[in-house]
Amino acid sequence: MRILVIEDERPSAEALREFLEEREYEVEVAENGTDGIEKFSNSSFDVVLLDWKLPDMEGDEVFEKIREINPLVIVIFITAFGMVERAVKVLRKGAFYYMTKPIELDQLIHLIKEAEEKINLRKEVEVLREALGERFSFENFIAKSRKMQEVLSLAMRAATSNANILITGESGTGKEMLARIIHNVSPRAEGPFVAVNLAAIPETLIESELFGAEKGAYTGADRARPGKFEVASGGTLFLDEISEIPPAVQVKLLRVLQEREVQRLGSSRTIKVDVRIISATNKNLERMVEDGTFRSDLYYRLNVIEIQLPPLRERKEEIPSLVEFFIKKYSAFNGKPIKGITREAMDALMKYHFPGNIRELENIIERAVVLTRGEYIGFEDLPSHIVKGKNKKGGTLMERLREEERRIILETLEDAGWNQSEAARRLGLSESTLRYRMKILEISKKRN
Repeated sequence: MRILVIEDERPSAEALREFLEEREYEVEVAENGTDGIEKFSNSSFDVVLLDWKLPDMEGDEVFEKIREINPLVIVIFITAFGMVERAVKVLRKGAFYYMTKPIELDQLIHLIKEAEEKINLRKEVEVLREALGERFSFENFIAKSRKMQEVLSLAMRAATSNANILITGESGTGKEMLARIIHNVSPRAEGPFVAVNLAAIPETLIESELFGAEKGAYTGADRARPGKFEVASGGTLFLDEISEIPPAVQVKLLRVLQEREVQRLGSSRTIKVDVRIISATNKNLERMVEDGTFRSDLYYRLNVIEIQLPPLRERKEEIPSLVEFFIKKYSAFNGKPIKGITREAMDALMKYHFPGNIRELENIIERAVVLTRGEYIGFEDLPSHIVKGKNKKGGTLMERLREEERRIILETLEDAGWNQSEAARRLGLSESTLRYRMKILEISKKRN
């Protein structure tokens, strides 16, 4: 890793150079801002250690010019003037950290190692984008937070293998999209990607859907049909809502994973399949194993590599980019020239906790694009539960109960694949009552 030290006190600069070179970092030194900017322009550096008080200009001026050249560079300020206001100012503008003299060398090395990790994650994400190329739209899978960069780093390493992957996370976090990314960057990219939502298939049909059936195998089977394993052979089979697979089918799925062959319903013949399994769930499979509702041997077969997708509330720095993407998507779809979103509306979204995650955000923006009368989505275009501050953990008991009801109904609808009959059954409601509550709570139906 290459480090540029911009420091006008020669003894301090040389001491830093010697300290860092002993740890195998490549270091150059500049004694003023002008020299530092020139060296940065003419060469490539990963980290800049920047003194605030320089003979020809202030450190923040140098920082601005360096960021114009490369906005991704990591800058650590070093100064004898430990003013909080200055620290806050440069950190808000994108500085990595702010240290005061005398420098604690252990802390400096810790910061540089953190910077290395951040750089490596960023590079892995860019390699992943390049590997996907034109085969997959990466634009709507935002990865600006450290958590999501770590997710993509793990996903890229896992993709190169044939190991089965389990993606966990709340509903609406983008599990299927991540599965598609893994497939498209894997050696199986030229093969099929077949997605199956197990929660959306009647329990009696799951077996034939996965393994296929011969003509006459069951009532209504008027012709032989291959199962999803056969269709996905040579590629990837994505089993969404794997927690919904019935116990009897769990046994047969385990056998397929072990033997790499399927047997259609109504047939004694086995068919070899070459499939990589990526499964997903928003439930705790370990707890289901403990409860005896999910086989432990199947769990370990599916969970060779686990990737946990964080909820949107834990990666809020991605909300502005997602909002921008969804505005472009739905303004084009609806033929409305929406230019953006007001600061007040964005502030309200940033404060909201999004129980429905990215899918809920997409729904909110689509609704706002349709309803807004102007060129910018405003505060008044957002749903009432956001506008009235019902996203906050405080509020009246009735407000909190309403928000909790909305969360439960939304999660149940997601779990049921937006099948309202099934969701009503799980909630112990009639369909008409569920539709009424959805209207009151402003829960929109899923759009394909």
